[in-house]
Amino acid sequence: MRKVTYSMNVSLDGYIVGPDGGIDWTVPDDHVFRSWIEETREVGAYLLGRRLYEAMLYWETVDPDSLDDAEREWTELWNPLPKVVFSTTLPEVQGHARLASGGLAEEIERLRAEPGEGNIAIGGATLAAQAAALDLIDEYRARVYPVLVGGGIPFLPKEERHVNLGLVETRTFDSGVIQLRYRVAR
Repeated sequence: MRKVTYSMNVSLDGYIVGPDGGIDWTVPDDHVFRSWIEETREVGAYLLGRRLYEAMLYWETVDPDSLDDAEREWTELWNPLPKVVFSTTLPEVQGHARLASGGLAEEIERLRAEPGEGNIAIGGATLAAQAAALDLIDEYRARVYPVLVGGGIPFLPKEERHVNLGLVETRTFDSGVIQLRYRVAR
C-alpha cells in the first residue's frame, strides 16, 4: 500500500511560515535542495491546499532557461506529478492538477486503490492536520532550520492526540539544517 507522507521545512520553534507570512529563512542550500529532489523522486501523487498550490505554480510557469541545473531537474519531476488540490474557492486548476472531488480520506483511499507507485505526499499544515486527525499519515518528514521565528503557521496545529513515532532517518547538512523522518508506530 502506498504511504502517505507529510514533509515540510520547519523552524526550530515549530513553524513552517513566520508571523509575517515569510518563508525566506527556508531557502535551501544545494545539499538541502538535492534532498528535496531525492524525496520528490519517491512521490507518486501530491495533495495540496489552495495556498501551497498557488505558491507552487511558480515552478510550472517559470522560464526553464532561468533555472540552474538542480532547479530544472526538480521541475522535471514536479511538473508532471499528479496533484490533487483541496479548495473551496478555486474554480479550476492547471497543469497536472485536479480539484479534489471528495473529502481527504476519500481522495487518499482513491489514490491508494489506483495502480501506480510512489508515496502520496501532503503539503501544507492545514491539510496535514486534517490527515493527522484522521490517522492517515504514515510518515512525518521535517527539515528543521536553525532559526526561531517566534510564531506563524505551525508544522501541525496543537490537538489533544497522542501519536507514537519511530525514528527512520536523521541527516545533518553543513548549513545546520537537520532532516528528520519518523514513521507512525501502528
